[in-house]
Amino acid sequence: MPSPFPGMDPYLEQPGLWPEFHNRLLVAIADALGPQLRLKYRVAIEKRVYQYAAADLQIGRPDAAVFRALPKQNVTTQRHGQVLVEPVMVELPMPEEITERFLEIREVGTGEVITTLELISPSNKRSGKGRQLYEEKRLKVLGSQTHLIEVDLIRAFGPLPLRGAGVSSLYRILVSRVEQRPLAALYGFNLR
Repeated sequence: MPSPFPGMDPYLEQPGLWPEFHNRLLVAIADALGPQLRLKYRVAIEKRVYQYAAADLQIGRPDAAVFRALPKQNVTTQRHGQVLVEPVMVELPMPEEITERFLEIREVGTGEVITTLELISPSNKRSGKGRQLYEEKRLKVLGSQTHLIEVDLIRAFGPLPLRGAGVSSLYRILVSRVEQRPLAALYGFNLR
């Protein structure tokens, strides 16, 4: 069934849908870019993987859950002067493997990365380890001879750091060319 919403689908940011959308869009971008590149360049789909353990990590977790009410007392009957305590089951934050994919345009002969294209994920924008790791990667790219393109289709969370006049839009594309740094072109746009 096609989406009932014209323009951008507001449900894409849901944790259950975003990873699939992210991967499909990256492949579609790679398929569209590939034939337009000179023969000495190729598009590579790359990934970074990290483990994260946090009680509030929202990837693949429900926004709400229903639990059985806990008894008010966890102390049971006394036996021979001892108080027996029933355990209360708790959930521990377990490490989760996070995989984030991105595109690189590489020179065929040398493998040198010419351009990095990032489709920003919720984990890149949400405060925490994912954002910290992405901002570190971003600074490495900005300090190199690699062009950077960021496509931000996530409305939630604060925008990534910029200096200068901001753009009040729901969606953004940032194009940072090596020869223009520290300046970059920011394209802000809204979709219904």
